[in-house]
Amino acid sequence: MINKIYLLSLLLCAIAISAFAQHEELDRIQDSLVKEGTALYRSEWASWYGTDVFLEKCAAKKAISGGYLSYETDDGLTNIFFNRGDHPMVIAAISFGKDFDSKKYKLDTTLREFNKIEKNLYLLRTSALKWALTDTAFKRYKNTGINVVPLIQQNAKKAYILTSPELNDMIIIGNDYLVNFNDQNEIASVKSLHKNLMSFNTKPDSGKTSKTTMHTHLPQSGDFITATDICTLMLYAKFTTWDQHYVISKNDVSIWDCKKNELLILTMDVWKKIAADQETRHPKKA
Repeated sequence: MINKIYLLSLLLCAIAISAFAQHEELDRIQDSLVKEGTALYRSEWASWYGTDVFLEKCAAKKAISGGYLSYETDDGLTNIFFNRGDHPMVIAAISFGKDFDSKKYKLDTTLREFNKIEKNLYLLRTSALKWALTDTAFKRYKNTGINVVPLIQQNAKKAYILTSPELNDMIIIGNDYLVNFNDQNEIASVKSLHKNLMSFNTKPDSGKTSKTTMHTHLPQSGDFITATDICTLMLYAKFTTWDQHYVISKNDVSIWDCKKNELLILTMDVWKKIAADQETRHPKKA
């Protein structure tokens, strides 16, 4: 007959191994999401400040601009603007260092062909934008625009489609998509990251400051904060009073530190235990 103490020891060991594996998996997910969100942020940051430079220094070229895209190199971040037509060319290139100092940049207005990276990114951007403009799956909202961010990482080709605000003091989360491409730059799949759209005001009308904000994820949005959520928070949270943003799903809670740009993911079970412990330690007064 098997010893009960032996069975209990095996059970406790299995529980410990399972908990450790779960912790390791959450760490891996956290690292992956922060890496992807940061890559998105770097591209968007270059586009933000590159656009400012272009509008100020290249105002005469605004009328012929067909769009822009950004990418990262070993040396820094590059934002380019290209002209319209069947054979677009680069009309301006703005380069930034990796210190993210928007005042330190190099502007090159030499008319030139796309380099290899730019050509591929342009094809991804064009294809994803065409999908967003023609497919009924993509919803359009008042006072918003479409922002396409193409990325090529270790030969994986993708483009994020974001809904951008056209009003000041507004932050938009949701109505975003991930488009994956094959080696021929053809769309292989399109994934909806959020089914709905949520807006936040950086300066509430009531005048009250918010330290924490949150949004929820339905099952189709996944258990965790998305790379687009992280990118948006990194771009906009500095204009708010937010310390933390929470993403609540059925199984997990993602906590984004807006000051440190750090992510912590907890299982819902752990989250509830922490909440119960806090309630015990600090009971609400009747």
